[in-house]
Amino acid sequence: MPKNSKVVKRELDDEVIESVKDLLSNEDASDDAFKKSELMVDDQEEKDADVEEGSDVEDERPAWNSKLQYILAQVGFSVGLGNVWRFPYLCQKNGGGAYLVPYLVLLLIIGIPLFFLELAVGQRIRRGSIGVWNYISPKLGGIGFASCVVCFFVALYYNVIIGWSLFYFSQSFQHPLPWDQCPLVKNASHTFVEPECEKGSATTYYWYREALNISSSLSESGGLNWKMTICLLAAWVMVCLAMIKGIQSSGKIMYFSSLFPYVVLLCFLIRGLLLNGSVDGIRHMFTPKLEIMLEPKVWREAATQVFFALGLGFGGVIAFSSYNKRDNNCHFDAVLVSFINFFTSVLATLVVFAVLGFKANIINEKCVTQNSEKILKLLKMGNLSQDIIPHHINFSSITAEDYNLVYDIIQKVEEEQFNSLGLKSCQIEDELDKAVQGTGLAFIAFTEAMTHFPASPFWSVMFFLMLVNLGLGSMFGTIEGIITPIVDTFKVRKEILTVICCSVAFFIGLIFVQRSGNYFVTMFDDYSATLPLLIVVILENIAVIQIYGIDKFMEDLKDMLGFSPSQYYYYMWKYVSPLVLLCLLVASIIQMGLSPPGYNAWIEDTAMEEFHSYPTWGLIVCISLMVLALLPVPIVFMVRRCNLIDDSSGSLTSVSYKRGRIIKEPINLEGDNTSLIHGKSPSEVPSPNFGKNIYRRQTGSPTLDTAPNGRYGIGYLMAGVPDMPESDL
Repeated sequence: MPKNSKVVKRELDDEVIESVKDLLSNEDASDDAFKKSELMVDDQEEKDADVEEGSDVEDERPAWNSKLQYILAQVGFSVGLGNVWRFPYLCQKNGGGAYLVPYLVLLLIIGIPLFFLELAVGQRIRRGSIGVWNYISPKLGGIGFASCVVCFFVALYYNVIIGWSLFYFSQSFQHPLPWDQCPLVKNASHTFVEPECEKGSATTYYWYREALNISSSLSESGGLNWKMTICLLAAWVMVCLAMIKGIQSSGKIMYFSSLFPYVVLLCFLIRGLLLNGSVDGIRHMFTPKLEIMLEPKVWREAATQVFFALGLGFGGVIAFSSYNKRDNNCHFDAVLVSFINFFTSVLATLVVFAVLGFKANIINEKCVTQNSEKILKLLKMGNLSQDIIPHHINFSSITAEDYNLVYDIIQKVEEEQFNSLGLKSCQIEDELDKAVQGTGLAFIAFTEAMTHFPASPFWSVMFFLMLVNLGLGSMFGTIEGIITPIVDTFKVRKEILTVICCSVAFFIGLIFVQRSGNYFVTMFDDYSATLPLLIVVILENIAVIQIYGIDKFMEDLKDMLGFSPSQYYYYMWKYVSPLVLLCLLVASIIQMGLSPPGYNAWIEDTAMEEFHSYPTWGLIVCISLMVLALLPVPIVFMVRRCNLIDDSSGSLTSVSYKRGRIIKEPINLEGDNTSLIHGKSPSEVPSPNFGKNIYRRQTGSPTLDTAPNGRYGIGYLMAGVPDMPESDL
């Protein structure tokens, strides 16, 4: 409570206590603290004071145990699987080290400003995504519901990936690893290698056949894969147990789930740098291709990666920051978490390409050995002359450099007949140029590389445990983006809601553990989040800058932080970020229109992927995902615009509970400030006769669409007592 406030306390009489008992039915009736409740009234001059500022009426909202726990939660949410298997792919595809330039520029233009905006509104209003945007304008409350829907869609398939990681983790406790060699098939006469595996590779076969047991098309469901069903159930049980008490339970787990991946990445980096060929991979990765950096596609993909890497629009950022104290330095948090996310991506890229460089070196050595044997046969058959081979070449222990020298000589001398010789150019760069991302990187390329590690089971256990923790950290933020807004809005018990949410998500998620489930994961990944989240963040920006007012928001930031934020953010929020987001939205729509909607199906006969277009019902599902995610925005707007729900009804008021106190926050208040009670000496005027409802209101709240500053307002209004004179308490 500010020092200048004139606060007078008086114990409520029995009549008032009885009038609120119904609303406090969940409190212990025998609680002495309840029976001795006090009504605290601020002077009207302190109308903007907040409950967090030392007030005894402080809201009982859960809070982080420490700043470190909060930072780890935000890092765990923003740093996810995409940092490990998406960023390295984009870096390799879009100019190597040159890709870091557009990424950093866009991080400064849209990443940090929008991340700071979400942190600030969550911390200022201290509600989930639904409450935040309803607070700014009830007509925009659909933004929060849209965020919840997107979070739910993403959670459905994201936890499936955690289930896949759990399966590989469980299979890593054996030597040799089960994906090390192709399985043998026995029949009555002889034993032979599995044909599907022989046409591909051991790791590819294990992923598609042993793990997924994948069907050949989206339409062929093939029934449930029971191994993955059990893993999915285990993943949802882990998430449910971690989230059931909110940040009190998940916050403690963050210490492990957020920090353990860094331990594993550092161990992999040290181990990778000691492997033969790792330096080639890193050098290939960071060799800049400046000409590629000028292509618009590179900037579009960099902007998309920045956008999703920080978890903008999901509501998890807002939910986590809503548990902060109001004077927390959220600007420092935004910059810190953003750059931790960036350096994590760079660290993961170093690890990935150190390991892939080692893998490429092994493949290149096999290529050299096989083609050297071909050259020896050609020499013995007389198809090649021994005279063209340099005298220092020893084919029994030939190096990659010597082979490339011989290859170039043969290509020049036997130019006309060279193609018929069947020789291959064994260049390590060719192998490194094969761009791999997503599950192809984690469950095929990386697992194949680890089979060549000494003590490969240990490294496999570490790697997949890291993936589980990365996934869980992101899942905690995603589920928090669903649970917190609903709890804040509808006042349901968090434990019950968490169990219901996880149970429903598990049963819906069974479509992802069919034999065709991988194709549904691709569908949801492509269509459930990209466009809806872009539109949600654009609306968030408009809501804060235009509806709430950027000048008022800057004043709020000054009040919270204790200093005025840089004018850089003012211009980014007002001009640059909205323009960049609109350009990104248009570019994404164009890209989606130019790319034929489809998926890569695994064909067992050829052991290769083949592009298939979605069937008609599949296209309907894709469109439905985008429409359902955005549908709450126009629905809530029309409901509010047409006054289909009475704002003045008690059912629409938000009630904050405090043991022994009730604070009722109306969405639309009428009347003037004469009904506010000012603190005076209790001996001057007799106590008033209280009505049935007691709630507080911020002085000067206008009767507009903008939500009142109820949680931070001061003073009390006696409902049902018109033109009540100033009274003494």
